[in-house]
Amino acid sequence: FSSCFSDTGTKPPESGIFGFMINISALLGVITMYIRYLLIEKQNESSHFVRSSCNMFSLCIGLMGCTGMGIVATFQELSVPSVHDIGALVAFGSGVVYITLQSIISYKSCPQWNTYFVCHIRMAISVISCIAFIPSILY
Repeated sequence: FSSCFSDTGTKPPESGIFGFMINISALLGVITMYIRYLLIEKQNESSHFVRSSCNMFSLCIGLMGCTGMGIVATFQELSVPSVHDIGALVAFGSGVVYITLQSIISYKSCPQWNTYFVCHIRMAISVISCIAFIPSILY
């Protein structure tokens, strides 16, 4: 699956644009995850629904995924395939763990800070991500 996307950006000038866009996406991911971390910290001050260390761990896993995206963008598939594949594995694997942790945190914050509908949607995305990750490992 990731190979299909990576093949799109293997030759210049597409490779430069592809890498740039992945790096922008990784940066936006970092910003989004940090804002989510701060939001949970603030909500947790009054409710104490999750340990702060769990929230920090989730942030670190998310940042690791964004770093994996940066590796994918920097090391193109045809130039350095092993590094590219490791970056993709880190990005997708960390992403699955991150969304799963965020789903769990969402359930713990119900009903004060989330609705069960939002929690169910997050968990559905988490399950779909886990299922989709299996073929990407095997490929």
